[in-house]
Amino acid sequence: MLKEIFVQSYYPQVKEAGIKYGINPVVLLAQIAIETGWGESVLCKEHFNFGGLTGFGKPSEFWPGSKVQLCEKGLTYRSYSDARSGILDMARLLRSSYAPACNVSNVPAAYAQEIAYSRYISEVNGDNRMQYKKLIIQIAASIQKILTLRRQSSNFQLIISKTLHYNMEQNKTVYNNIKNKKVR
Repeated sequence: MLKEIFVQSYYPQVKEAGIKYGINPVVLLAQIAIETGWGESVLCKEHFNFGGLTGFGKPSEFWPGSKVQLCEKGLTYRSYSDARSGILDMARLLRSSYAPACNVSNVPAAYAQEIAYSRYISEVNGDNRMQYKKLIIQIAASIQKILTLRRQSSNFQLIISKTLHYNMEQNKTVYNNIKNKKVR
């Protein structure tokens, strides 16, 4: 999935989750980008699981308990009915289990340091803490740039639209003045 499409597709739900759980949506989306390969993982595409969340624990308001096993003898993962539920549940779990990282999430480098060196990352499973930290920082910067360009583009489109509307009104006025002069 193109990065711009990924951001456009998931930022509204991530922003909602960020507000609800006090997590900077840019770093949350960066973490989701890492965990899903920019939205390309099977768990993301087919099950709206944005963090490789395993199917353990009690059901919540966002996860009714649905599970999926991707391969025989493999782990079971949470399966969600929609992207919003998967994202909100991930944010809920991050807030409840990794509060120190969430508390500093307005500074991407601080969040990256906290999450990379927490129990979230398991070097036993082959995770690389330093690489994960660097990726969060780089991807958060990339996402912030995409969001800034989108805002600037929206503002530019609004200015163009207003200018065109103003010019059309001016042209109507000039036309009507010319028309009225010919009638006399």
